Amino acid sequence: MREEFLWVEKYRPRNISTCVLPTETKKIFVDFVNNNEIPNLLLCGTAGVGKTTVARALCNELGADFILINGSEERNIDTLRVKIKQFASTVSLSTDGGPKIVILDEADYLNPQSTQPALRGFIEEFSKNCRFIFTCNYKNRIIQPLHSRCSVIDFTIEVGQKPQIANQIFQRILQILTDENVDYNEKVVVEVINKFFPDFRRMLNEIQKYSASGKIDSGILANLDDESLNELLGFVKGKEFSKMRKWVGLNIHNDPQAIYRKIYDSFFTKMENNSVPQAIIILSDYTYKSAFVADQELNMVACLTELMMECKIK
Repeated sequence: MREEFLWVEKYRPRNISTCVLPTETKKIFVDFVNNNEIPNLLLCGTAGVGKTTVARALCNELGADFILINGSEERNIDTLRVKIKQFASTVSLSTDGGPKIVILDEADYLNPQSTQPALRGFIEEFSKNCRFIFTCNYKNRIIQPLHSRCSVIDFTIEVGQKPQIANQIFQRILQILTDENVDYNEKVVVEVINKFFPDFRRMLNEIQKYSASGKIDSGILANLDDESLNELLGFVKGKEFSKMRKWVGLNIHNDPQAIYRKIYDSFFTKMENNSVPQAIIILSDYTYKSAFVADQELNMVACLTELMMECKIK
């Protein structure tokens, strides 16, 4: 099966105890399992931190029937109503007769004017035999009435928790590499973790991609170089938006502040003199915004689009 090839699926934790989580967050879910009951939940946090994994692990440990619906793919309210109603109205296959669970993954993609308000009614209509678990990257995109109907659990990793979580991820990746018979350099694994933290899914996908050669060594630590920046410059000069956007998607995992600085250092010798002041203002504005924006990729694409439209390159 394809799933068995993908490490993110092959090594997905099946119970809460093996999930990589801060201690206090894990305790909340352990208590749910021990009590054999869960409330409606809203799990929020950045990509790859384990929200969907935890939702599925809860269902597994509770022995609950569940349905997983991807909110970014199934946004139509009528489709959701039919699927949820059919699921909720059928007899549970669980031996203890516990509630069924509807996992609405990527719920922040659901329309806040139509689909999300309708889900309020679903939660109440099916409360006797269904629980709902919503996952999202951006909790501000979930309407307040859904917040109030759920226990909100934030997967954000505080600065003081990073060493503990990073070490857990490090040990887990080393075990996976050992199980897969892949030679590795521990220092390189640490670099990968630091580069993509806290996106565990991205770390594992990158490690698997480069493990095809049978070893993980310093060759996988590609950084931005002059050739890559010249490629980006060509896209900006040629107003090739799609290629520029793809470049950002492939490189945004690097430190955004470092990328803006590299662009600043490399672009100005190649810009028309009358474009330099405007370019400085644009870069300064988006560098400042990058310190607090929710979506770094979108912010950088916006910056490069503005450079593309407002500045002339030799």
